[in-house]
Amino acid sequence: MGSTLPGSSLSYRDAGVDIDAGDALVDRIKPLARRTMREGVLGGIGGFGALFEVPKRYREPVLVAGTDGVGTKLKLAFALDGHDTVGIDLVAMSVNDILVQGAEPLFFLDYFACGKLDVEVAARVVGGIARGCELAGCALIGGETAEMPGMYPDGEYDLAGFAVGAVEKSAIIDGSRIAAGDAVLGLASSGAHSNGYSLVRRVIERAWGAIDASQMNDDFHGRRFADAVLAPTRIYVQPMLGLIRSVPVKGIAHITGGGLLGNVPRVLPDGLQAVLHRDAWTMPPLFGWLQRHGGVDDAEMHRVFNCGIGMVVIVDAADAAAAGAMLAAAGETVYRIGEVVERPAGAAATVVV
Repeated sequence: MGSTLPGSSLSYRDAGVDIDAGDALVDRIKPLARRTMREGVLGGIGGFGALFEVPKRYREPVLVAGTDGVGTKLKLAFALDGHDTVGIDLVAMSVNDILVQGAEPLFFLDYFACGKLDVEVAARVVGGIARGCELAGCALIGGETAEMPGMYPDGEYDLAGFAVGAVEKSAIIDGSRIAAGDAVLGLASSGAHSNGYSLVRRVIERAWGAIDASQMNDDFHGRRFADAVLAPTRIYVQPMLGLIRSVPVKGIAHITGGGLLGNVPRVLPDGLQAVLHRDAWTMPPLFGWLQRHGGVDDAEMHRVFNCGIGMVVIVDAADAAAAGAMLAAAGETVYRIGEVVERPAGAAATVVV
Protein backbone atom coordinates (compact mmCIF):
# COMPACT_ATOMS: atom_id res chain seq x y z
CA MET A 1 0.00 0.00 0.00
CA GLY A 2 1.27 3.46 -0.80
CA SER A 3 1.03 6.43 1.51
CA THR A 4 0.01 10.01 0.86
CA LEU A 5 2.92 12.36 1.49
CA PRO A 6 2.41 15.80 3.06
CA GLY A 7 1.59 18.38 0.40
CA SER A 8 0.87 15.81 -2.27
CA SER A 9 -2.94 15.86 -2.20
CA LEU A 10 -4.62 15.96 -5.59
CA SER A 11 -7.78 17.73 -6.77
CA TYR A 12 -10.17 16.98 -9.61
CA ARG A 13 -8.73 20.02 -11.38
CA ASP A 14 -5.26 18.44 -11.13
CA ALA A 15 -6.74 15.39 -12.89
CA GLY A 16 -7.95 17.60 -15.72
CA VAL A 17 -11.59 18.23 -14.80
CA ASP A 18 -12.66 21.81 -14.03
CA ILE A 19 -15.91 21.75 -12.05
CA ASP A 20 -16.04 25.54 -11.99
CA ALA A 21 -15.91 25.66 -15.80
CA GLY A 22 -18.80 23.18 -15.94
CA ASP A 23 -20.85 25.32 -13.56
CA ALA A 24 -20.06 28.41 -15.65
CA LEU A 25 -21.30 26.63 -18.76
CA VAL A 26 -24.58 25.68 -17.05
CA ASP A 27 -25.09 29.35 -16.19
CA ARG A 28 -24.51 30.25 -19.85
CA ILE A 29 -26.92 27.56 -21.04
CA LYS A 30 -29.89 28.42 -18.82
CA PRO A 31 -31.02 31.57 -20.69
CA LEU A 32 -30.54 29.77 -24.03
CA ALA A 33 -32.78 26.92 -22.85
CA ARG A 34 -35.42 29.34 -21.52
CA ARG A 35 -35.93 30.65 -25.06
CA THR A 36 -37.07 27.19 -26.14
CA MET A 37 -39.70 26.63 -23.45
CA ARG A 38 -43.13 25.44 -24.59
CA GLU A 39 -46.26 23.79 -23.22
CA GLY A 40 -45.51 20.61 -21.32
CA VAL A 41 -42.19 21.61 -19.75
CA LEU A 42 -42.11 21.02 -15.99
CA GLY A 43 -39.07 22.55 -14.33
CA GLY A 44 -35.88 23.73 -15.98
CA ILE A 45 -32.22 22.93 -16.62
CA GLY A 46 -30.28 21.54 -13.67
CA GLY A 47 -32.33 18.66 -12.28
CA PHE A 48 -31.28 15.04 -12.31
CA GLY A 49 -34.03 14.26 -14.80
CA ALA A 50 -36.00 16.44 -17.22
CA LEU A 51 -39.78 16.50 -16.75
CA PHE A 52 -42.29 16.91 -19.56
CA GLU A 53 -46.05 16.45 -19.63
CA VAL A 54 -47.57 15.37 -22.93
CA PRO A 55 -49.98 18.16 -23.99
CA LYS A 56 -53.58 17.33 -23.13
CA ARG A 57 -54.75 18.10 -26.67
CA TYR A 58 -53.49 14.62 -27.63
CA ARG A 59 -56.21 11.98 -27.25
CA GLU A 60 -54.13 8.85 -27.95
CA PRO A 61 -50.53 10.08 -27.99
CA VAL A 62 -47.80 7.80 -29.28
CA LEU A 63 -44.28 8.89 -28.35
CA VAL A 64 -41.69 8.83 -31.13
CA ALA A 65 -38.00 9.04 -30.18
CA GLY A 66 -34.86 9.58 -32.21
CA THR A 67 -31.15 9.99 -31.56
CA ASP A 68 -28.24 11.03 -33.77
CA GLY A 69 -25.00 12.95 -33.89
CA VAL A 70 -23.23 15.27 -36.32
CA GLY A 71 -20.59 12.80 -37.48
CA THR A 72 -17.31 13.79 -39.05
CA LYS A 73 -18.70 17.16 -40.10
CA LEU A 74 -17.36 18.12 -36.68
CA LYS A 75 -13.82 17.71 -38.05
CA LEU A 76 -14.51 20.56 -40.47
CA ALA A 77 -16.08 22.62 -37.67
CA PHE A 78 -12.88 22.24 -35.63
CA ALA A 79 -10.70 23.27 -38.59
CA LEU A 80 -12.90 26.18 -39.69
CA ASP A 81 -14.08 27.52 -36.30
CA GLY A 82 -17.63 26.52 -37.24
CA HIS A 83 -18.94 25.91 -33.74
CA ASP A 84 -22.03 28.12 -34.05
CA THR A 85 -24.06 25.95 -36.42
CA VAL A 86 -23.21 22.31 -35.64
CA GLY A 87 -25.78 22.46 -32.84
CA ILE A 88 -28.46 23.14 -35.45
CA ASP A 89 -27.23 20.05 -37.31
CA LEU A 90 -27.54 18.03 -34.13
CA VAL A 91 -31.16 18.99 -33.54
CA ALA A 92 -32.10 18.68 -37.20
CA MET A 93 -30.93 15.12 -37.61
CA SER A 94 -33.21 13.86 -34.82
CA VAL A 95 -36.28 16.07 -35.24
CA ASN A 96 -36.40 15.49 -39.01
CA ASP A 97 -36.25 11.75 -38.34
CA ILE A 98 -39.22 11.67 -35.96
CA LEU A 99 -41.13 14.06 -38.21
CA VAL A 100 -41.19 11.31 -40.87
CA GLN A 101 -43.82 9.43 -38.85
CA GLY A 102 -45.93 12.54 -38.39
CA ALA A 103 -44.62 13.36 -34.92
CA GLU A 104 -44.45 16.85 -33.46
CA PRO A 105 -41.08 17.22 -31.67
CA LEU A 106 -41.73 18.00 -28.00
CA PHE A 107 -38.35 18.11 -26.31
CA PHE A 108 -34.64 17.60 -26.88
CA LEU A 109 -31.61 16.64 -24.80
CA ASP A 110 -27.97 16.93 -25.80
CA TYR A 111 -24.70 15.24 -24.85
CA PHE A 112 -21.48 17.26 -25.22
CA ALA A 113 -18.24 15.38 -24.55
CA CYS A 114 -14.71 16.79 -24.59
CA GLY A 115 -11.25 16.28 -23.14
CA LYS A 116 -10.94 19.78 -21.70
CA LEU A 117 -13.95 22.06 -21.46
CA ASP A 118 -13.69 25.38 -23.30
CA VAL A 119 -16.67 27.31 -21.97
CA GLU A 120 -16.76 29.77 -24.88
CA VAL A 121 -16.75 27.06 -27.54
CA ALA A 122 -19.28 24.93 -25.66
CA ALA A 123 -21.58 27.92 -25.23
CA ARG A 124 -21.44 28.57 -28.99
CA VAL A 125 -22.33 24.95 -29.69
CA VAL A 126 -25.24 24.96 -27.23
CA GLY A 127 -26.39 28.27 -28.68
CA GLY A 128 -26.79 26.44 -31.99
CA ILE A 129 -28.65 23.62 -30.28
CA ALA A 130 -31.05 26.13 -28.74
CA ARG A 131 -31.55 27.80 -32.12
CA GLY A 132 -32.33 24.42 -33.68
CA CYS A 133 -34.88 23.72 -30.96
CA GLU A 134 -36.53 27.10 -31.60
CA LEU A 135 -36.78 26.30 -35.32
CA ALA A 136 -38.27 22.88 -34.54
CA GLY A 137 -40.64 24.18 -31.86
CA CYS A 138 -39.30 21.79 -29.23
CA ALA A 139 -37.91 22.52 -25.78
CA LEU A 140 -34.28 22.03 -24.74
CA ILE A 141 -34.97 20.58 -21.31
CA GLY A 142 -31.73 18.86 -20.35
CA GLY A 143 -28.41 17.43 -21.35
CA GLU A 144 -24.98 16.36 -20.20
CA THR A 145 -21.56 17.97 -20.44
CA ALA A 146 -18.82 15.39 -19.98
CA GLU A 147 -15.23 16.55 -19.47
CA MET A 148 -13.01 13.47 -19.88
CA PRO A 149 -9.26 14.16 -19.92
CA GLY A 150 -7.38 11.98 -22.36
CA MET A 151 -10.46 10.87 -24.31
CA TYR A 152 -10.37 13.54 -27.04
CA PRO A 153 -7.60 15.56 -28.70
CA ASP A 154 -7.22 19.18 -27.60
CA GLY A 155 -9.83 21.42 -29.21
CA GLU A 156 -12.15 18.56 -30.19
CA TYR A 157 -15.48 17.36 -28.84
CA ASP A 158 -18.33 15.04 -29.78
CA LEU A 159 -22.07 15.62 -29.83
CA ALA A 160 -25.14 13.44 -29.55
CA GLY A 161 -28.78 14.44 -29.38
CA PHE A 162 -32.05 12.88 -28.34
CA ALA A 163 -35.49 14.05 -29.47
CA VAL A 164 -38.92 12.90 -28.32
CA GLY A 165 -42.13 13.78 -30.12
CA ALA A 166 -45.76 12.75 -30.15
CA VAL A 167 -48.31 11.81 -32.80
CA GLU A 168 -51.92 10.74 -32.53
CA LYS A 169 -52.08 6.97 -32.88
CA SER A 170 -54.60 7.31 -35.72
CA ALA A 171 -52.35 9.77 -37.56
CA ILE A 172 -49.07 7.83 -37.68
CA ILE A 173 -47.52 8.04 -41.15
CA ASP A 174 -46.03 4.66 -42.04
CA GLY A 175 -46.15 4.51 -45.85
CA SER A 176 -48.73 1.73 -45.90
CA ARG A 177 -51.18 3.78 -48.01
CA ILE A 178 -48.66 4.55 -50.77
CA ALA A 179 -49.85 3.27 -54.14
CA ALA A 180 -48.73 3.23 -57.75
CA GLY A 181 -49.48 6.59 -59.36
CA ASP A 182 -48.65 8.66 -56.27
CA ALA A 183 -46.49 11.76 -56.70
CA VAL A 184 -43.06 12.17 -55.14
CA LEU A 185 -42.18 15.67 -53.97
CA GLY A 186 -38.70 16.78 -52.92
CA LEU A 187 -37.89 19.58 -50.47
CA ALA A 188 -34.60 21.31 -51.18
CA SER A 189 -31.70 20.74 -48.82
CA SER A 190 -29.35 23.45 -47.57
CA GLY A 191 -26.31 21.44 -48.64
CA ALA A 192 -24.81 18.12 -47.58
CA HIS A 193 -26.60 18.43 -44.21
CA SER A 194 -24.70 16.07 -41.86
CA ASN A 195 -24.08 13.04 -44.05
CA GLY A 196 -21.22 11.84 -46.20
CA TYR A 197 -18.61 14.07 -44.56
CA SER A 198 -15.92 11.41 -44.47
CA LEU A 199 -16.09 11.51 -48.27
CA VAL A 200 -16.44 15.32 -48.30
CA ARG A 201 -13.24 15.70 -46.30
CA ARG A 202 -11.43 13.19 -48.52
CA VAL A 203 -12.42 15.14 -51.64
CA ILE A 204 -11.29 18.43 -50.10
CA GLU A 205 -7.93 16.87 -49.21
CA ARG A 206 -7.59 15.55 -52.77
CA ALA A 207 -8.45 18.95 -54.26
CA TRP A 208 -6.28 21.11 -51.97
CA GLY A 209 -3.88 18.74 -50.28
CA ALA A 210 -5.26 19.54 -46.83
CA ILE A 211 -8.23 21.09 -45.10
CA ASP A 212 -6.91 24.65 -45.07
CA ALA A 213 -9.12 27.36 -43.57
CA SER A 214 -7.49 30.09 -45.69
CA GLN A 215 -8.41 28.34 -48.95
CA MET A 216 -11.98 27.90 -47.77
CA ASN A 217 -12.47 31.65 -47.54
CA ASP A 218 -12.50 31.81 -51.35
CA ASP A 219 -15.75 32.87 -53.04
CA PHE A 220 -17.94 29.95 -53.98
CA HIS A 221 -21.06 30.95 -55.90
CA GLY A 222 -21.55 34.11 -53.85
CA ARG A 223 -20.42 32.89 -50.44
CA ARG A 224 -17.35 31.44 -48.78
CA PHE A 225 -16.67 27.80 -49.54
CA ALA A 226 -16.50 27.25 -45.78
CA ASP A 227 -20.06 28.51 -45.41
CA ALA A 228 -21.26 26.23 -48.20
CA VAL A 229 -19.65 23.11 -46.76
CA LEU A 230 -20.73 23.88 -43.17
CA ALA A 231 -24.28 25.06 -43.98
CA PRO A 232 -26.48 23.64 -41.21
CA THR A 233 -29.04 20.94 -41.89
CA ARG A 234 -32.42 22.35 -42.80
CA ILE A 235 -35.15 21.74 -40.23
CA TYR A 236 -38.43 20.91 -41.99
CA VAL A 237 -40.66 20.55 -38.93
CA GLN A 238 -42.97 23.55 -39.01
CA PRO A 239 -43.79 23.53 -42.76
CA MET A 240 -44.28 19.77 -42.75
CA LEU A 241 -46.54 19.75 -39.68
CA GLY A 242 -48.68 22.36 -41.42
CA LEU A 243 -48.86 20.19 -44.52
CA ILE A 244 -49.75 17.07 -42.53
CA ARG A 245 -52.68 18.91 -40.92
CA SER A 246 -54.04 19.95 -44.32
CA VAL A 247 -53.22 17.28 -46.91
CA PRO A 248 -53.30 13.45 -46.67
CA VAL A 249 -49.56 12.71 -46.62
CA LYS A 250 -48.87 9.04 -47.39
CA GLY A 251 -45.15 8.81 -46.78
CA ILE A 252 -42.13 10.90 -45.79
CA ALA A 253 -38.44 10.06 -46.07
CA HIS A 254 -35.65 12.05 -44.42
CA ILE A 255 -32.66 11.87 -46.78
CA THR A 256 -29.82 11.12 -44.39
CA GLY A 257 -27.03 8.52 -44.49
CA GLY A 258 -27.67 6.32 -47.49
CA GLY A 259 -28.76 9.21 -49.68
CA LEU A 260 -31.75 9.09 -51.99
CA LEU A 261 -31.26 5.44 -52.90
CA GLY A 262 -31.07 4.25 -49.31
CA ASN A 263 -33.79 6.28 -47.61
CA VAL A 264 -36.77 6.50 -49.97
CA PRO A 265 -37.21 2.67 -49.97
CA ARG A 266 -37.64 2.74 -46.18
CA VAL A 267 -41.19 4.10 -46.58
CA LEU A 268 -42.29 2.13 -49.66
CA PRO A 269 -44.55 -0.94 -49.37
CA ASP A 270 -43.33 -4.14 -51.00
CA GLY A 271 -43.89 -4.28 -54.73
CA LEU A 272 -43.56 -0.54 -55.35
CA GLN A 273 -40.76 1.56 -56.78
CA ALA A 274 -40.03 5.29 -56.63
CA VAL A 275 -38.75 6.64 -59.95
CA LEU A 276 -36.88 9.91 -59.42
CA HIS A 277 -36.04 12.17 -62.36
CA ARG A 278 -32.61 13.76 -61.99
CA ASP A 279 -33.49 16.74 -64.21
CA ALA A 280 -36.52 17.61 -62.05
CA TRP A 281 -34.57 19.50 -59.39
CA THR A 282 -31.59 21.80 -59.11
CA MET A 283 -28.53 20.26 -57.47
CA PRO A 284 -26.62 22.82 -55.33
CA PRO A 285 -23.12 23.74 -56.62
CA LEU A 286 -21.41 21.99 -53.68
CA PHE A 287 -22.42 18.57 -54.99
CA GLY A 288 -21.14 19.30 -58.48
CA TRP A 289 -17.82 20.41 -56.98
CA LEU A 290 -17.58 17.24 -54.89
CA GLN A 291 -18.42 15.03 -57.84
CA ARG A 292 -15.87 16.69 -60.15
CA HIS A 293 -12.98 16.86 -57.69
CA GLY A 294 -13.64 13.43 -56.23
CA GLY A 295 -14.41 11.65 -59.49
CA VAL A 296 -17.55 10.30 -57.81
CA ASP A 297 -19.95 8.52 -60.16
CA ASP A 298 -23.68 9.28 -60.22
CA ALA A 299 -24.75 6.10 -58.43
CA GLU A 300 -22.35 6.77 -55.56
CA MET A 301 -23.52 10.38 -55.30
CA HIS A 302 -27.15 9.24 -54.99
CA ARG A 303 -26.16 6.55 -52.46
CA VAL A 304 -24.11 8.84 -50.20
CA PHE A 305 -25.53 12.36 -50.47
CA ASN A 306 -28.96 14.00 -50.54
CA CYS A 307 -27.88 15.71 -53.80
CA GLY A 308 -30.09 18.70 -53.03
CA ILE A 309 -33.21 16.92 -51.70
CA GLY A 310 -33.38 16.82 -47.91
CA MET A 311 -36.89 15.47 -47.46
CA VAL A 312 -39.14 13.41 -49.76
CA VAL A 313 -42.92 13.59 -49.44
CA ILE A 314 -45.30 11.16 -51.14
CA VAL A 315 -48.91 12.20 -51.77
CA ASP A 316 -51.74 11.27 -54.09
CA ALA A 317 -51.10 12.79 -57.51
CA ALA A 318 -54.33 14.80 -57.14
CA ASP A 319 -52.91 16.46 -54.01
CA ALA A 320 -49.45 17.20 -55.39
CA ALA A 321 -50.09 20.74 -56.61
CA ALA A 322 -51.81 21.82 -53.39
CA ALA A 323 -49.08 20.23 -51.26
CA GLY A 324 -46.35 21.90 -53.25
CA ALA A 325 -48.05 25.29 -53.04
CA MET A 326 -48.54 24.96 -49.28
CA LEU A 327 -44.90 24.05 -48.66
CA ALA A 328 -43.71 26.86 -50.93
CA ALA A 329 -45.88 29.35 -49.04
CA ALA A 330 -44.20 28.15 -45.83
CA GLY A 331 -40.77 28.97 -47.27
CA GLU A 332 -39.67 25.65 -48.74
CA THR A 333 -38.31 25.11 -52.24
CA VAL A 334 -40.31 22.18 -53.59
CA TYR A 335 -39.88 20.04 -56.70
CA ARG A 336 -42.07 17.30 -58.13
CA ILE A 337 -39.23 14.84 -58.55
CA GLY A 338 -40.91 11.58 -59.50
CA GLU A 339 -43.69 9.07 -59.14
CA VAL A 340 -44.45 5.70 -57.57
CA VAL A 341 -44.87 2.75 -59.94
CA GLU A 342 -45.26 -1.00 -59.73
CA ARG A 343 -41.81 -2.43 -59.03
CA PRO A 344 -40.41 -4.56 -61.88
CA ALA A 345 -39.17 -7.98 -60.85
CA GLY A 346 -35.60 -7.79 -59.60
CA ALA A 347 -35.49 -3.99 -59.77
CA ALA A 348 -34.32 -1.63 -57.02
CA ALA A 349 -36.94 0.01 -54.83
CA THR A 350 -35.75 3.48 -55.86
CA VAL A 351 -34.06 4.54 -59.09
CA VAL A 352 -32.79 7.87 -60.36
CA VAL A 353 -33.19 8.24 -64.11
